[in-house]
Amino acid sequence: MFRRTFIALTAAASIATPAFAGGHSKDIVDTAVDAGSFGTLVAAVEAAGLVETLKGEGPFTVFAPTDEAFAALPEGTVESLLLPENKDQLTAILTYHVVAGKVMSGDLSDGMEAATVEGSNVTIMTEGGVKVNDANVTTADIEASNGVIHVIDAVIMPPM
Repeated sequence: MFRRTFIALTAAASIATPAFAGGHSKDIVDTAVDAGSFGTLVAAVEAAGLVETLKGEGPFTVFAPTDEAFAALPEGTVESLLLPENKDQLTAILTYHVVAGKVMSGDLSDGMEAATVEGSNVTIMTEGGVKVNDANVTTADIEASNGVIHVIDAVIMPPM
C-alpha cells in the first residue's frame, strides 16, 4: 500500500513539475528582463515606479515596445521622459501600453477597442497582421505568471 502511494505521488510530482517549470513562473517584469530586448522599457518602468505593480498579481496584458522602438522616438525623448520631473507623463505613456486582464492573440478581433490602465482605449486591427494603434505586433502571446506580453515595434502614445 505504502509503495503504491509513493509511486503514485512520485508520478504525480514528475508530471506536475515540468508543467510548472515551463509554466511561466516568471512575472511580466522578469520575463521582459530575461528577453534582453526591453532594456529601455524596463528602465522606464523602474523610473515610473511601476515595477511592483507589474510584478503584482494581475493579470495584465502588456504591449511591450522593444529597445529599437524607443530608439525610433525623436532624439532626447527617452532621456527627457526618464527625468524625475516627467514621471507623470512617463507613467501615462507606460500605462497606455497595459490592459487589465490576460488578452491572448486568439481573443482579438479586427477593430476591437481595449481600455488601457491609463484610461484611454487602444484600437486593435487584425487584417494583414495585428496592430495596436499604429504599432505592429511582432511577437504575440509571451506568457508570464501574471499575464501576457505582446511585442510591438513602436511606442504608442496616449491621446492628449
